[in-house]
Amino acid sequence: MTAAAFPDRSSMVAISASRIHPSSAPEETTTRPPAPPVPPGRGGSISGGDAGRAPVPAMALHHTVWMRSSMGFHGTDGFSVYDAAGALVFRVDNYSRRRKVFAGELLLMDGQGAPLLALRPQIFSMHDQWNCYTASEEGQGKSTRPLRLFSMRKCSVLQKGHEAEVSMSGSCSTSFWVEGCFRRRSCKIRNSDGEEVARITRKKSNSLTLGDDVFSLVVQPGVDCVMIMAFVVVLDRICWKPYTPLICS
Repeated sequence: MTAAAFPDRSSMVAISASRIHPSSAPEETTTRPPAPPVPPGRGGSISGGDAGRAPVPAMALHHTVWMRSSMGFHGTDGFSVYDAAGALVFRVDNYSRRRKVFAGELLLMDGQGAPLLALRPQIFSMHDQWNCYTASEEGQGKSTRPLRLFSMRKCSVLQKGHEAEVSMSGSCSTSFWVEGCFRRRSCKIRNSDGEEVARITRKKSNSLTLGDDVFSLVVQPGVDCVMIMAFVVVLDRICWKPYTPLICS
């Protein structure tokens, strides 16, 4: 893909996913293709270690996040996430940007459409809180008795430099926090020890910085990619502001 050929957001519906192949970015060309996405619970990152399951990858994984539904229908929004080899590994379809009270549940799926996590807004919340639950095929993302995995909300304005915080289920303190500015595609996700577990940056192609709807996500070794992608989806909701056209005088 050449830099000049990359269109703006309004015309991206008609472009195939191959046009944003992550391998075209210089920072990803040396990364070997990662393993398939790890379901929640693997490695003990979300719901505790489960015996017999594969561990989370032991190397940093580079992803390209395209804020467009993989279904590609006009008027839909969502997420299509590709690994360094260009394979679709995560998706969120029929994503709604309506106000929280009308948004309903967002379902994070793997590349084949299997549900991974269900994200639901907490209607009565002063800090725009969202909760994450387990998802299932039978209930179309709603388990009979869903297990709450974590809660994510905006940080107080007094917490300068911190945009959002995450509390894992059963924890009385902050487990993760987001440092920087997600809307500018420049932020880091750190754990309670201050260690960087993931980073979001502007996407570049042939030295040209792309629009906000395509950005890079790097997940550090040993970190659950499913959990981090759930953080990204919620960040887009709690940090999003509606478009306000300029009024000419």
